[in-house]
Amino acid sequence: MANFELLQPLLHDSGGKIVLLVMDGLGGLPLTPDGLTELEAAHTPNMDRLAKEGSSGLSIPVARGIAPGSGPAHLALFGYDPIQYQIGRGVLEATGIGITVEEGDVAIRGNFCTVDADGKITDRRAGRIPTEEGAKRVELLKQISIPGIEITVEAVQDYRFAVLLRGQGLNGAIADTDPQMTGVPTLPARALKAEAEYTAGLVNQWLAEAAKVLKGHEPANMVTLRGFAMEPGLPKYKDVYKLKAACVAVYPMYKGVARLVGMDIIPTDSHDHPGDEFRRVGDVWKDYDFVFTHIKYTDSRGEDGNFDAKVKVIEEVDAALPELLKLNPDVLIITGDHSTPAKLKSHSWHPVPTLLWAPQTHMPDRAQRFGERDCMGGALGQFPASELMQLALAHANRLAKFGA
Repeated sequence: MANFELLQPLLHDSGGKIVLLVMDGLGGLPLTPDGLTELEAAHTPNMDRLAKEGSSGLSIPVARGIAPGSGPAHLALFGYDPIQYQIGRGVLEATGIGITVEEGDVAIRGNFCTVDADGKITDRRAGRIPTEEGAKRVELLKQISIPGIEITVEAVQDYRFAVLLRGQGLNGAIADTDPQMTGVPTLPARALKAEAEYTAGLVNQWLAEAAKVLKGHEPANMVTLRGFAMEPGLPKYKDVYKLKAACVAVYPMYKGVARLVGMDIIPTDSHDHPGDEFRRVGDVWKDYDFVFTHIKYTDSRGEDGNFDAKVKVIEEVDAALPELLKLNPDVLIITGDHSTPAKLKSHSWHPVPTLLWAPQTHMPDRAQRFGERDCMGGALGQFPASELMQLALAHANRLAKFGA
């Protein structure tokens, strides 16, 4: 990870400006042994030019052989050890939609689901109801009150919502209530530690009331709760890097992890269209030292198993890239948080293609295009993703010499 203790005396208050472009789930695999990956198959003239001019490599999000979730994978890109700093999904969901999670709070991700007359799950995502339908059910959940705690419930997106519990003596060490299968009932909240027994009891009271208020509101007539978590107390970007940082992203979870490390969240009306997001970066560029911008659909299409659709998303990003380049960033990093090969339809452990372009400070390597095989032989080599921020700071001339 970025060595915060080492960096502190070396950091400059000023220097070059940095853009971190993350194409979620960028890394891929060929469908046949002699084929191309999604990134290699895509027509990407802008990224290929940058690869020729810059330095390439493969980043390892958590550890070799470990397929990461998006939360820890983004923490690594931001320079935090994802094993030391673990964030529960509930905190990411809550902070991503602007709920303030304070010390002692318990944040939870909720899913609406469908249950039959026997209370058994028939659809874990309630038919993927649209956000406006989910918001109507959230209004019903807001009616629930439990003595001893303050409860906040807010819609997130589609069938997802967030719950925040505030009160004395709460603990987030509670197992998910989603059994991860249909044909069985939802699970009760179960404490994983003795100190969480009180909180689990409160949650079970809330779940019983939720079943009552949602009865008859098919397809979203019950809920499951996941990712019970508490505020992790992460060091902030302005303190560990002396950077004024911003996030331009659409999906709540990525805004959540950015907010937790102290980035300002820039509102955007984009529906994850690269050109819209990159223009939004331009709108705030003069006010920030570092901007993180995120593209989701590379990951989504990989999870769908749709190789060609993932290729198309990559090509759309490449076509929009001039919007970022015209800002003349001193450092531009293009990478993914993890690999999501369409062949596997899931996050995977494969190292992630990474491109660092810093015209004033890097020496070009032999890469001729941006793709997995060229990155294998690039100057950056294979490296922990958590070291990327140190490289960005160095290339932005924001670090002084170490030692005499």
